[in-house]
Amino acid sequence: MRYAIALLLLGSAVVLVVHAQSTHPQFEVVSIKPTEAAPGSTSGIQSLTGRIVGRNVTLKRCIRGAYDIPETLIFGGPKWVDEQRYDIEAKAADPVRDPALMLMLQSLLADRFHLAFHRERRQLSGYALMVAKSGLKAKPSAKDVPAKTSASLSGGSIDAQASTMANLAQKLSDALHIPVTDLTKTEGKYDFKLSWNPKDVTLSSADKLVAEPSAPSIFTALQEQLGLRMESRKVPVDVVVIDHAEKPSEN
Repeated sequence: MRYAIALLLLGSAVVLVVHAQSTHPQFEVVSIKPTEAAPGSTSGIQSLTGRIVGRNVTLKRCIRGAYDIPETLIFGGPKWVDEQRYDIEAKAADPVRDPALMLMLQSLLADRFHLAFHRERRQLSGYALMVAKSGLKAKPSAKDVPAKTSASLSGGSIDAQASTMANLAQKLSDALHIPVTDLTKTEGKYDFKLSWNPKDVTLSSADKLVAEPSAPSIFTALQEQLGLRMESRKVPVDVVVIDHAEKPSEN
């Protein structure tokens, strides 16, 4: 993908404008169709050998995967980018895997959705993820273990293998619908399981008093199970701002 890049000074903010044009390797075959899945159906993108499969996904979800940025840090664009859902199947000519597939997905978004965006740094209300006083309890991963993270956010669980703290912060951001920035200063990859009361992140303070007591809140679970804590504060984050997007034609 070739980028036309311009740096704009807006007050104290530096804005990186990115207009995407496809010169990255591209998928050989692509199918994009409005989903027929029922509301509330499972949504996600699978990255397989030589292909990706997206089920019931929005454009914003695709941007998240292609550019590795939480949806809570994607702004702008027409209303449909967070509402219209698609089933996407794309096959490469060769048996490639990530990160090559994600570069191809970037090309797909530029070609079929005519996506253009810019990046900028903002101070947003959110949480800082830090190591608790008790110390980190997550288990370091064995060498050369492929990363794998399954998250049932509605079910209140994250099961991770070879996950970085930055990846955990992204999953927590998805669960809380608010930016979470990794400030653990912890390198390496870890295996862990995190379970919490999924109702806790959506209930009011009064309702939390009668929430299911058998499962801890996400904040308590982090500290007790992983030795981590989240502190509410303004956090500096890099965000993506969509400047242009179009609905793709069916094929």
